[in-house]
Order: sequence, then structure tokens, then C-alpha cells
Amino acid sequence: MIKETPNPSKPASTFPYGDYAPEKLQQAGDRALDFYLKPEDSEPESKSSTQLFIVADSVDTEVLLANLSETLASANAMLSDLAFDLDGSRRHVALGVAQMIELGALLADKALDRVELRA
Repeated sequence: MIKETPNPSKPASTFPYGDYAPEKLQQAGDRALDFYLKPEDSEPESKSSTQLFIVADSVDTEVLLANLSETLASANAMLSDLAFDLDGSRRHVALGVAQMIELGALLADKALDRVELRA
């Protein structure tokens, strides 16, 4: 049987930039996806650490000393409260540690006073 209509001609390319190569399209697509989806290597991966918390380098010395002083005061209050629930040598150990915390707080306060005087 004879076909009444001839085979349709190959349509012209609708790609706006002329003839395309699938390899080049794949490379361009990969570059675009990598640019938008891959995280940047801002920190080198060779620096593996188990450190969870850090102090930012941009924090002022006065702020660091003020936070140190408050942290030591909180630790002293918790340990003093615990010491009064203990008896015997355990109580003496807890009170000794509380005294060491208090001495550290005095040193932090003195350092904080000197930083405030310079400012």
C-alpha cells in the first residue's frame, strides 16, 4: 500500500543557541548545580576536631572577662549549695573547690577593672 502523505521533514531546532552538544549541556548543568548546591569549602576538612564550642575571635576582652566573672559566680553558687548537702571530707573538698572558684573570680574582676580603666 502506498502512503498518501510523505514522511514529515525534520523540524528545525528550537534551541535558541543553534546546534547543541549533549556533553556540553551536561557539563554546564553540572557546573550550575555545583555552584548552587555544593557547600563551599570555607574551612579546610583536614582540620578535624572534636571541639563543640568556640569563642569568637571578634569578642572584646571586656566582654570575655565579664562572662568569665559571671560563669565563676554561677559555679561558686552551685558548688556552695551542693557543699551544704554533703558531710565530712566530701564537704571539705567541695568548699575547697568553691574557694578556688572564688579566687578565680577575684582575679577576673581585677582584670576587668583594669580593662575598664584603659577604655
